[in-house]
Amino acid sequence: MTIAYLNGAYMPLEEARISPLDRGFLFGDGIYEVIPSYAGKMVGFGPHIDRMIDGLAALEIGLNWGHKEWRQVCEELIERNPAPQLGIYLHVTRGADNKRHHPYPQNVAPTVFAMPTEIPPAPIPERDLVQGYKVASMQDKRWQRCHIKSISLLGNVMHYQAGYAQGNGEVLLYNAANELTECGACNAYIVKDGTVITPPLDDQILPGITRLIALGVLRQDGSIAVEERVVTMDEVRQADEIWISSSSKEIAPVIELDGQPVGDGRPGPVWEQAAKLYSAGKYDY
Repeated sequence: MTIAYLNGAYMPLEEARISPLDRGFLFGDGIYEVIPSYAGKMVGFGPHIDRMIDGLAALEIGLNWGHKEWRQVCEELIERNPAPQLGIYLHVTRGADNKRHHPYPQNVAPTVFAMPTEIPPAPIPERDLVQGYKVASMQDKRWQRCHIKSISLLGNVMHYQAGYAQGNGEVLLYNAANELTECGACNAYIVKDGTVITPPLDDQILPGITRLIALGVLRQDGSIAVEERVVTMDEVRQADEIWISSSSKEIAPVIELDGQPVGDGRPGPVWEQAAKLYSAGKYDY
């Protein structure tokens, strides 16, 4: 039985209830995070909560919680839901008003919800043991504030579904200038001549926590060159390697793009080196 948290109480997930007038339900008016946990140890807790706090501020949702309150909830859920690997899903909406009205209501208490979900074991950072991803490319048609981790994910879902229906595990998105942005649920990278290249953060791209940790680990080690710059889709199609990253996938290799192999169609050597560095350093954040 899964134990969840809702507005100050822990309860079986199937007993959790919200009002149909909750603005998260009516408008997608809220922020979320997912924090991976392996054997009770969370990855990137601090940066995840910092991003949650930034997102709530951007939406002007007044929840006076800091790291202490969120850590208490996360650790309690891990203790109450023993499993080797968990993703702790955190979800805050503006709350329930007494009517459906577009402007932000005043004096409404936010709805705070959290639940654990089982996630796969951490990927093994070896070329011969990892499962590479097949992806499709398509023009990015989401809203223009993708840096906010909003629960309004319909644009992402539609892109992801379009790729999924074609038998792909993700989609690579590009803007009207034919520049790589990110994926349906991941950040994106290419490798060319040994250098890892990823688009710079802006309103088109979610500041991924796995991205933050990966770039930090690579720069600290110094054995792999890293660039943050505009990446054209022509560069993507000519890349030696393509990677995607998320909290659940960590750093994952892409082996096929639009039906064509990436490089030799196998996870690349730079990916293997980077994945090992990430695996060794991910708990330092």
